[in-house]
Amino acid sequence: MRPDTVIKGGQIVTPQGVIMGDLGIRGGKIISVGPEFSAADKVVDATDKVVLPGGIDPHAHIEQMSGMGQWNADTFETATKSAAMGGTTSVISFAAQNKGQSIKQTVADYAARAGRGAMIDYAFHITVTDPAVKDFGQDIRRFAAEGHRSLKVFTTYNIQLDDAALLGVMRLAREAGALVCVHAENDAIIADARDRLIEAGQITPADHARSRPRVAEIEAIERVCRFAEHLDQSVMIFHVSAAESVTAIRAAQARGAPVRAETCPHYLFMTADVLDRPGLEGAKWMCSPPQRTKTDQDALRDGLADGTLSLVSSDHAPYRFDETGKLSAGPDAGFHQIANGLPGLETRLPLMFDAMVSQGDAGLSAFAELTATAPARLYGLAGKGSIAPGMDADIAIWDPDRKVTWGDDDLHDNVGYNPWSGRSITGWPVQVFLRGDLLVDDGTFLGSPGTGRRIQRPEPVTFTSTPEVRA
Repeated sequence: MRPDTVIKGGQIVTPQGVIMGDLGIRGGKIISVGPEFSAADKVVDATDKVVLPGGIDPHAHIEQMSGMGQWNADTFETATKSAAMGGTTSVISFAAQNKGQSIKQTVADYAARAGRGAMIDYAFHITVTDPAVKDFGQDIRRFAAEGHRSLKVFTTYNIQLDDAALLGVMRLAREAGALVCVHAENDAIIADARDRLIEAGQITPADHARSRPRVAEIEAIERVCRFAEHLDQSVMIFHVSAAESVTAIRAAQARGAPVRAETCPHYLFMTADVLDRPGLEGAKWMCSPPQRTKTDQDALRDGLADGTLSLVSSDHAPYRFDETGKLSAGPDAGFHQIANGLPGLETRLPLMFDAMVSQGDAGLSAFAELTATAPARLYGLAGKGSIAPGMDADIAIWDPDRKVTWGDDDLHDNVGYNPWSGRSITGWPVQVFLRGDLLVDDGTFLGSPGTGRRIQRPEPVTFTSTPEVRA
């Protein structure tokens, strides 16, 4: 079969290893990996380049209202453009239920937003905040059957579920064949720490880290792991930040609990010191859980290396550093009045390529597994995540030698600052293809709003008791 596009002469990273050769694409699908082609409608020279599966970011907040009642900065158009510029071709964002809102209306609202603006492919986690609404169980079963195979719940903020409600949602998810993703922090511990700090007048961004003590994360993760064990319900624990949390997850997996977990670049490469800046400047880096210590970073890396942690997501949660975002409560706001989150869709892959390939010895196969193949497998994203015949031609061509130093405001989202300003990395996505169409060409974005498609997730999402071994 004659391809319509050939990517020639690159190092192609496949599930079976790295091979030299040509990648044939026809009708948006990969038709051949390795054999040389003499003719095609379009030939892309990948000599001295690395041909990788487009990244999959499995955790991003887009065009969404926060638990504090504040809209984040990005639309699906701005967020997905930013993602593509960083080598990401698929994203799982959230369809976040408001109190009193039906799940049916929640999904419809976010489907409309994504349909208007998304320029890469997408799926949703349905965020559950009010399981008492009419037709809740019926809607969850229906949407799971239609391919919305993951739910998100909180154990903190003002949208958390208590233990009984959490168990009920987990049991329903098990019946429906859906995964439960958890923001796991103990709300009572956080409230106690926060209130004491406020009473003492300790309300700077640096105090934010003290307001969310590590024990709050550790306790909630241990509890959620026990719930997963009790119900035999698959659970993904989001944004793990603490060393003791990694230990708790490892122990749960050893007991046979169907639990997986992720972390994020800001926990791997930042510590809480980043919050300690003059005035409110540190608010740019405020997130929950907060960044922690070098010891925690080492534990997270060990967890990734041994498979205890399965994924690295961006947890993209964009708020501008002005009155529309981080400073909405004014120039004298306390940490408890400042939106949590930082942008990451565009920076996740270059940070991980630099750490794993350019500066580390993990290698290209491990990078592809962590950033594309594992997210597709664990979340059931049909046709995504690897370079193989029959898969979608979502491809990122990387220049492994290109060196980039980020500036203050050089990302393509709507946030207005880069939390990694001044950091230099080696390795850069120079061309990005979505289903065979060129989306990014050496810094020029070529996409159009609304061309992204919802990714099919036809099969129930469940985990075995033993984590997958990373390539």
